[in-house]
Amino acid sequence: MDFSVYGAVHEGTLADRMGIEFLEAGPERVVGRMPVEGNTQPYGLLHGGASAVLAETLGSVAAAIHAGPERIAVGIEINATHHRSASAGHVTGVATRLHGGRTLATYGIEITDEQGKLVCTSRLTCMLRDR
Repeated sequence: MDFSVYGAVHEGTLADRMGIEFLEAGPERVVGRMPVEGNTQPYGLLHGGASAVLAETLGSVAAAIHAGPERIAVGIEINATHHRSASAGHVTGVATRLHGGRTLATYGIEITDEQGKLVCTSRLTCMLRDR
């Protein structure tokens, strides 16, 4: 799938700089991964803000796919709960649609480490607008 229409992987974007890769994408579910290395805080652990960026990226792409090519999705609310740390490898995020309406879309995002252990849960709501 060409993600460029959704503004997700253009060169030089935050998602690009953080090394986010998309593994699966559709309006109900988007899966992506991100390296821990380069996205850490001073103690060598995955930065909580990096988890939030991964969550918002995956949820926003899902919302944009749901909205369609003539519309855009903009995040209006995100929360994140950090359950455990990650210090190496990659984390994988799965954004699953909770609500998909005409003007709002909400996604629950679970981020896990390479052992499948829950690192972070997040919820993102996007407003859908005409392009």
